[in-house]
Amino acid sequence: SKEENAIEKFKEVQEAYEVLSDDQKRAQYDQFGHAGANQGFGGFGGGGDFGGGFGFEDIFSSFFGGGGGRRRDPNAPRQGADLQYQVTLDFEEAIFGKELNVEIPVEDPCDTCKGSGAKPGTSKETCKHCSGSGQVSVEQNTPFGRIVNRQACGHCSGTGQIIKEKCTTCHGSGKVRKRKKINVKIPAGIDNGQQIRVSGKGEAGVNGGPAGDLYVVVHVRNHEFFEREGDHIICEMPLTFAQMALGAEVEVPTVHGKVKLKIPAGTQTGTEFRLKGKGAPNV
Repeated sequence: SKEENAIEKFKEVQEAYEVLSDDQKRAQYDQFGHAGANQGFGGFGGGGDFGGGFGFEDIFSSFFGGGGGRRRDPNAPRQGADLQYQVTLDFEEAIFGKELNVEIPVEDPCDTCKGSGAKPGTSKETCKHCSGSGQVSVEQNTPFGRIVNRQACGHCSGTGQIIKEKCTTCHGSGKVRKRKKINVKIPAGIDNGQQIRVSGKGEAGVNGGPAGDLYVVVHVRNHEFFEREGDHIICEMPLTFAQMALGAEVEVPTVHGKVKLKIPAGTQTGTEFRLKGKGAPNV
């Protein structure tokens, strides 16, 4: 009946209000959507759509623009994106460290326009549609009434500025793709899967912001004789029955060179001997 529908709709609106007014539930919605917001209290019927195609998410987007109400200055400096580079080392190179010169593709500020995207001698103009704010107001009908929502301006792509004459080198992007040589110092003792952060060697920043970082991910090749367990290096040493029964002095290979080791009489198969300081450095 109409009365039952009205009651159900009122419950949905009431629960939506609870989420809006509760910081913890609001944070859950920002991170997980309506599934997170509904955790621990009555749900919205599998997503809680209101009649007429207006859903739970629409309420939040109307109030908060889909981003928790945060308004970011489109012309504010922003850090560039981080980059990742994969490198493969020999076993000994990982133990003792190595200095590498790597060449990576990056986007750097255009030298012709100095990163502005505009043709030299010209400048960007303030977008008339959003008055330079990068956002425009859009009215939307909700169960709470007519609400004004803010969204990115489609004329300037949310930048607040229009380029009338684009730079012919970067075609208005303000960036050019190039390959850059970077010196990377691999520390001694690095292990397989570890990564090194090279600060400021990622993509160029936006609007004068700092560049991102470069992360070098290290892969280590297997060795013919040695295995690594943390900072320890394991080597299996074959011995004759006589050497184990009577004892002997043998030469043991290590990554630091051969070392003499005394095998006591009566040594059993699987016995471990520790050679201090012959493993990997601790990073």
